[in-house]
Amino acid sequence: MTPEDNLALFPESVSSPDLDTLFYESLVRKAGYRLIAGVDEAGRGPLAGPVVAAAVILPEGVLLEGVRDCKEMTENGREKAFSLIHEKALSVGVGVVSAEEIDRSDILQASLQAMKQAILSLDPRPDFCLVDGIHPVPVPIPYRCLKKGDRRSHSISAASVVAKVYRDRIMCSFHERFPVYGFSENKGYGTAQHLAALREQGACPIHRMTFRRVT
Repeated sequence: MTPEDNLALFPESVSSPDLDTLFYESLVRKAGYRLIAGVDEAGRGPLAGPVVAAAVILPEGVLLEGVRDCKEMTENGREKAFSLIHEKALSVGVGVVSAEEIDRSDILQASLQAMKQAILSLDPRPDFCLVDGIHPVPVPIPYRCLKKGDRRSHSISAASVVAKVYRDRIMCSFHERFPVYGFSENKGYGTAQHLAALREQGACPIHRMTFRRVT
């Protein structure tokens, strides 16, 4: 089933300021679906490291304290929320696509592949997915893309936290191998210190060679 098949579930006349963060989950449940996964990714913009996606199925009606769009949270807040999500969620799935794979395709396709991995790793499998963004995800499960979904859907907010924390931990582990680039601080983004290290040292094996400013 494609997003177009489900347009009736999501009236375009409803504006996001009028919605609570369980609004879309409630609409989907009214249509007969029960296991609803929120899906989001982290790491499209960095110059190094993988792109990571997460999918989270929360129990019906559950609002987790402190969980919102990960970009609006502190690092400490995300870490606490990460533990809470794993404690309360019915299922959490993660997908990781490497810098090498990003270079082989492109960052958009790599992000969609990571989302697909995350969704298909869920156990139990979801009946329906709420996906952050506007791009179709290649999965055989009914879904709906939501622009700015990490702010509008609690399930997607939870997925954004999991993806961000998981990726940050990966980048901190890479810092142990390649400390000169400061990955524990910049997480692969193009900070002044990171760009200076690239100019002095050149790229390392986890840099995205097709990205501008890397070479």
